[in-house]
Amino acid sequence: MAEPTDLRADAARNRTRIVEAARDLFRTRGIDVPMSTIARRAGVGVATLFRRFPSREALVAEVFAEQRAHCEALLRKAVADPDPWNGFRRLLEFMCAEQIEDRGFTEAFLASFATGSAHWQQRVVAESAFDTLVRRAQDSGRLRRDFAVSDLVMLMMANAGLRNAPPEHARDLSRRLLDYLLQSFGTEGDAPLSPASPLGLADHLTAHSGSRRAAAGG
Repeated sequence: MAEPTDLRADAARNRTRIVEAARDLFRTRGIDVPMSTIARRAGVGVATLFRRFPSREALVAEVFAEQRAHCEALLRKAVADPDPWNGFRRLLEFMCAEQIEDRGFTEAFLASFATGSAHWQQRVVAESAFDTLVRRAQDSGRLRRDFAVSDLVMLMMANAGLRNAPPEHARDLSRRLLDYLLQSFGTEGDAPLSPASPLGLADHLTAHSGSRRAAAGG
């Protein structure tokens, strides 16, 4: 009969294998990959997976906990930066780079903004911090006054399309796209824009999920 310490060690190994398998699959296929596929990759049964992680959201939260924490820390640092434009730019650079490197990051990030998300408190804090960052960058005279949250959504949607480029080019293309958009967001070319879209992060999540279902044939 196995000792309790052996059982705990085995459970810990299974948890580690599940998280590593999910991380690899989310990175290449997104967070909608079947849980059974994750279990097979981890070498455990589906029942074992659900004992460790009772829901997909719990597994996604575990896999992306480090990235979310880094993003939240970067957002706080950006808000506190004496140069708010620099903070704004660095935040967008991080988000675009993660989006290219990790297919699951965008979906996990957007899921945290969904209505009813378990991370609603973090969402409220993040939205407030981003609003503060935008206002500070605008007050500094570097960010145009008509920048809207939907412009951030637009950037993410456009940048996501570059994941389909050859891998050896995607990162450079993403950096160049961001350079173009940062110039547009700045005040040097402050010509009037057409009205901003009311599209928000939660709306983008709904559209994003719908496009994935359509691509999957239903």
